[in-house]
Amino acid sequence: MKKLVLLIFLVFSATACIHAGSIVKDRFVYTEKGKDYFPMVTGGRAVSLLFDSRDHKGVLLAINSLRDDFKKVTGNEPAEAAGRYRIIIGTAGKSLIIDDLIRTGKLPQNGLSGKNEKFIIQVVKSPLKGVESALVIAGSDKRGTIYGIYELSAQMGVSPWYYWADVPVTRRNQLYVKPGGYTLGEPAVKYRGIFLNDEAPALSGWAHEKFGGFNHRFYEKVFELILRLKGNYLWPAMWGNSFNSDDPENPRLANDMGVIMGTSHHEPMMRAHAEWKKFAGGGQWNYATNASGLDEFWRQGIRRMGSNESVVTIGMRGDGDEPMSEESNISLLEKIVSAQRRILEEETGKPAEKVPQLWALYKEVQEYYDKGMRVPDDVTLLLCDDNWGNIRKLPELKDKPRAGGYGIYYHFDYVGGPRNYKWLNTNPITKVWEQMHLAREYGADRLWLVNVGDLKPMEFPIEFFLDYAWNPEQWTSDKLQDYTRLWAEAQFGAAHAGEIADIISSYTRFNGRVKPELLSEKTYSLHHYREFERVTSDYRELLSRAEKTGKLLPAQYRDSYFQLVLHPVMACSNLYELYYAVALNRLYAGQRRASTNELASKVRDLFARDAEISRIYNQDIAGGKWNHMMDQTHIGYTGWQQPETNIMPRVDEIEVPEKGYAGLALENTAKWWPESDTVAVLPAFSPWSQQSYFMELFNTGKTPLQYAISSGSSFVTVSSPDGLLEKDKRIEVSIDWKKAPRGEHQVPLAVKCGDRTYSVLVKVFNPAEGEKIKGYVESNGVIAMEAAGYSRLRKHGNASWAVIPGYGKTSSAISPFPVTSSPFSAGPQAPCAEYDFHSFSKGEVSVNVLVAPTIDFHNTGGMRYAVSIDDGEPQVVKINGASPDWGWERSVARNIRILTSKHQLKSEGAHTLKLWAIDPAVVVERIIIDAGGVKNSYLGPPESAKK
Repeated sequence: MKKLVLLIFLVFSATACIHAGSIVKDRFVYTEKGKDYFPMVTGGRAVSLLFDSRDHKGVLLAINSLRDDFKKVTGNEPAEAAGRYRIIIGTAGKSLIIDDLIRTGKLPQNGLSGKNEKFIIQVVKSPLKGVESALVIAGSDKRGTIYGIYELSAQMGVSPWYYWADVPVTRRNQLYVKPGGYTLGEPAVKYRGIFLNDEAPALSGWAHEKFGGFNHRFYEKVFELILRLKGNYLWPAMWGNSFNSDDPENPRLANDMGVIMGTSHHEPMMRAHAEWKKFAGGGQWNYATNASGLDEFWRQGIRRMGSNESVVTIGMRGDGDEPMSEESNISLLEKIVSAQRRILEEETGKPAEKVPQLWALYKEVQEYYDKGMRVPDDVTLLLCDDNWGNIRKLPELKDKPRAGGYGIYYHFDYVGGPRNYKWLNTNPITKVWEQMHLAREYGADRLWLVNVGDLKPMEFPIEFFLDYAWNPEQWTSDKLQDYTRLWAEAQFGAAHAGEIADIISSYTRFNGRVKPELLSEKTYSLHHYREFERVTSDYRELLSRAEKTGKLLPAQYRDSYFQLVLHPVMACSNLYELYYAVALNRLYAGQRRASTNELASKVRDLFARDAEISRIYNQDIAGGKWNHMMDQTHIGYTGWQQPETNIMPRVDEIEVPEKGYAGLALENTAKWWPESDTVAVLPAFSPWSQQSYFMELFNTGKTPLQYAISSGSSFVTVSSPDGLLEKDKRIEVSIDWKKAPRGEHQVPLAVKCGDRTYSVLVKVFNPAEGEKIKGYVESNGVIAMEAAGYSRLRKHGNASWAVIPGYGKTSSAISPFPVTSSPFSAGPQAPCAEYDFHSFSKGEVSVNVLVAPTIDFHNTGGMRYAVSIDDGEPQVVKINGASPDWGWERSVARNIRILTSKHQLKSEGAHTLKLWAIDPAVVVERIIIDAGGVKNSYLGPPESAKK
């Protein structure tokens, strides 16, 4: 463990000077003065602040935060005395100063009137008598002003994550604001928020240690973060917690600061589930038998809510977030909603339609809606994903608009089947973008809420989710890596932002392949395509890059870089190393290898290292500020629910004799010799195949053995033709293509080790027509193509397959755009992606298309694509419910569906595969043509060579 601690120290031992701040569309704060720039900070002190003390309380609280931010940046409070330059802050209709600037035309007359949460930041000449120039922050309403204040803070270099991820603030003695006006306009989504959920043991343990529980001191930090991220909505922690009754200051502070509160999908009428047992007095959570008790419970919730800004959840689920009893029916639920709306009217004195409400179509509740249950038009229908990031339902484009609109409840964290995922961020923003883009385009844009679990370590996807909710048009799919780079720059400066962004994108893509909680020694193939070795090496190399980059950052970034970048890479790399070692240990035990016990010892070390990595996060980073945040268990799952503690995987140990024999294993087969009595054959070589394949000699005893390998031809070479075999020796076999003759050849290798001799057959295929081959080339009966690697696109009108860069488990993906296109008929009138390939096989082949587990959100009977080869008839394939082998649970666990169609290759040679778009929102990641050579693996064969 001492080595690990030393490593962490070395990563952060360098010094430099970088800037942290915010993702901005247009920068207006600079450290150097330009023509007519406003001198906001000179000589290490900001100009004085001017505001109306009668403004909204939340605005006044945000102004206090701004004072603190100036102190973070300059080391000093803003000036107290009035001067020639001022910062003027206020809300239209609440600030006499702002109203006067609008009246006199010094702020645009129509810039704020009637707008929602809009701010204007503008340098104004001579705004007041005796003031030469002012920086004015004006909001259309209280949150507009608050967002303007925090936008200024961010551009000064105060990251929204200064508290929650310890992003340091660079000191500045001079700051200037360029002349002109600046605004982000209005948000596209009205309600934008997060849900703190599944909060034990990590967040709850931390909150109780640092704040004494989920009280107003805790929530003050949460509210401020939400507002700095330009969100406005929160579902609070609810595992045994009650936001309103645990601390009566909680709701008052939320309303004062400007955060709109709600309660979760199964907690109606502003009551926490934790409150029910205290209130019920033995009564059942059953409206059919206890209507009066539930009505009174809900009435007290609305009475307590008072005039606080809220979105009231209505409807009902079973006790403890369970389905309602089987005898429950639509008429009873409609009766419940009617009673709840009557209570709303009686307690608020307003018509029910004037009180914001939502009905969450979560899990089985969506079935009630599909069967005809309806709620009044003013209620927002909160549509949901499947808890794994795939939206279950969206409005039809032809649907009549609802006064309450539609919203989306999304997940970055989940407790439930097929397995909990709570430990680390496993959410590539490419997937988040693709699904929320669908939501936006289909009109589900009234309320977006995301379950973020413990909040940490979801910092990056949280900010993306809220930024995208504000302005979806700004962040198109081709700009997602730009977004990641800008986010990295905001936290760590520009010098290494590109590399940090690539590290973030890579680790989230790796975690998107399989959630860490689902990873095991059986996930990846040990035998085929070097798969387990490759994915473990991917993470190992990523960790090396993350550590190298960390060494280039200044020491003050030690804590933030560890939390936001290094820790998830380090922890997951270690987890991959652990399970890879487990898999090798069990394989080697079965083969009686002398190295078996060393691998068992390695597993124990890696398991201990996992605990040490968590300990460093909890106890060393930021002086122990985040203790308990990495308490979540993640090793040893046997079902969907987490183990109480991490459980080390089983390892095998064997008795190793003094003298053993030499065994032989080959790449791409689970067979080994002498256990197998078949001929030992390596995969066939061709100019377009993998350029080397390995054979592995292993010793089953302690005594080293001499080995020698001879080749039957000079063009077949081996990396180590002779030597001493102590335990394991990998020997790479390759072809000297300058010497290899044309045609098909079989070359034997004689492998002598100790008293054993093995013959290994090497097949070489070097066709004469090689220089004429175009497109993807078959090798060993396989043609594997990344969907984004098409040869040509054929559009239909404005519709076409389009690339979503970085989407998926291996590279990028394609999907039909626009996503609101009507379905096409497979054939000449449909958009088509064409893939040229060359086959050395003929006859029947299988075409395996790997698609994202998108849900048929319009319940059309299954979303479709079609495949044809050459002039063959397109075969239509449904991605939903088409294959019993790819049901929902397996699809989300593996984050893919693999669907197969059969086709005929009439001849060897050049062919074209055509992928026809039929339904929008189908996302294709890979296409694999199986001519009889595909081996079992998790990711599939590596991409074929392409000429």
